[in-house]
Amino acid sequence: MIGIFKQKNPGNTLLLLIYALVLKFPNFLHPTGPLQQPGDHYLYKQVIRFLQSFQLPPVLYSLLAFLLLFGQALLFNRICNAQKMIAKPTYLPAMAFILVSSLFVEWNQFSAPLIINVFLIWIFYRMMLLYNIPKAGNVIYNIGLLLGIVSMLYHPAIVFILLVIFTLFIMRPFRIQEWVIALLGITTPYYFLALILYFSNQWSWGHLLPAVSFNLPLMPTSPFTTISIVLLVIPFIVGGVFVQNNLNKMLIQVRKGWSLLLLFLMISLSVILIDGDTKYVNWILCIVPISAFHAAAYFYPINKPFPLVLHWITFAYALYLNYVLNG
Repeated sequence: MIGIFKQKNPGNTLLLLIYALVLKFPNFLHPTGPLQQPGDHYLYKQVIRFLQSFQLPPVLYSLLAFLLLFGQALLFNRICNAQKMIAKPTYLPAMAFILVSSLFVEWNQFSAPLIINVFLIWIFYRMMLLYNIPKAGNVIYNIGLLLGIVSMLYHPAIVFILLVIFTLFIMRPFRIQEWVIALLGITTPYYFLALILYFSNQWSWGHLLPAVSFNLPLMPTSPFTTISIVLLVIPFIVGGVFVQNNLNKMLIQVRKGWSLLLLFLMISLSVILIDGDTKYVNWILCIVPISAFHAAAYFYPINKPFPLVLHWITFAYALYLNYVLNG
């Protein structure tokens, strides 16, 4: 399987769809409605209210979640190939994304964190472009605008503002006007939301301002949760080692891209401390950077049995988790 996805073959898109259906078919057999959490912000609540007005059956929410995950995998794979994050064009980032997203049942359900992952992938791509753009005002504004929308979907995502700050440090020389443009982009969605609330007589600071509180995440109470975390961490460490060993062969922009992914991961982990949920829903925000390092763990090893064993152990466990434990 790794050998097939290691090649950039157009037919791999269909194979990836079959791969995803095999892993995620139980979500159609046992569908659930949209997840709602304390951290959901005004925009996501409006989306849910709109969808519920149609009285959709739960299976359609499972279908929406599946399409979102599959679309995110293809989009992230395309970005990795376009930015040469891995030495050769490959479908491994998409495969890793699908596989990693199968390690927690909640990651396959319709939720605010699942939706904003689309925006975060696109933000990562726009951030990668900052290094080679002389006049980056438009790109920076669009990044800020997307982050504003993200925080309006999910309260804890406001911490991704730190990602903009550190990205400007990493990718750009210091220019005060670019920082002002980023701030303007972030506040633009809130400006329009304030106007809508005011003219519709729904004005409330609670609708406008993100409510943020810090809580330590609960320790895993199930051994299967611990196994899932281990299967996330081990390939991540292996991939990180191989990326580090191959940095001298990469372009400067690619090196900065891997630094951005590490930064992305650290900020995503900080979301776990904000309005933490016992169902591990918000942990899905870590899936983008983790999938990239998992793809490196499958791509770079010279010893072919190692990535094969790593992949099939994770795949078999994902099948057991989804078909047996949650079937």
